[in-house]
Amino acid sequence: MTYDLYIGDRTFSSWSLRGWLMLEKFGLPYRTHMIGLYSGTMVDDLAALAPARLVPTLKLPDGTVVGESIAMAETLAEQNPDAGLWPKDPTARATARWLCAEMASGFSALRGACAMQLQHVNTEFEVSEAVRTDLDRIETLWTHAASFKTDGPWLFGTYSLADVFYAPVCARIVGYDLPVSDMARTYCMTTLADPAFKAWRAEGLKTVYDPFPYDMGLPTTDWPSA
Repeated sequence: MTYDLYIGDRTFSSWSLRGWLMLEKFGLPYRTHMIGLYSGTMVDDLAALAPARLVPTLKLPDGTVVGESIAMAETLAEQNPDAGLWPKDPTARATARWLCAEMASGFSALRGACAMQLQHVNTEFEVSEAVRTDLDRIETLWTHAASFKTDGPWLFGTYSLADVFYAPVCARIVGYDLPVSDMARTYCMTTLADPAFKAWRAEGLKTVYDPFPYDMGLPTTDWPSA
């Protein structure tokens, strides 16, 4: 039973990163297919998966096509109940679902101002009040999740879909050197140091862009060697 995952450019596609982590981190068998997010072939590349129109898109072993990351997450958890995608504790599990849903529908200021890019760290980024509000809300949710921890460095102790959904947030916080608490930054660095995240980033860096799609015109420093 092998899943087919359709993704965009690894250096920039935050939602593709989420889709990939759902499979990679929980040991689910999959094949990856690249969609031309920046080459102009995206519509044609996804034509056979209609009505899907965005990445990531998942094709199940029986041929069913599933779009939207929340739907992909729930489907994979349903089909693989022993893989541990959600926390075991029912209260923690409900809370993790809440965090994922809020990530999928919210934080538009952060996502709009700080496009995910995994090449370098932008410094001297001017943080708007709207972005700061999003960061405060994210920290509130992360602190709430920590109240369910038993052991482990992840949002609910053990790695779960909540960590999948917030991995690109961690990349944005680090990639734009955003002001967060020590607790939040430690969690971000844990995410960036994870072998799966590092493997995703390394594969993305094999593609060279000229011009760079998200050049902020800001000074930059090297991506941290987490």
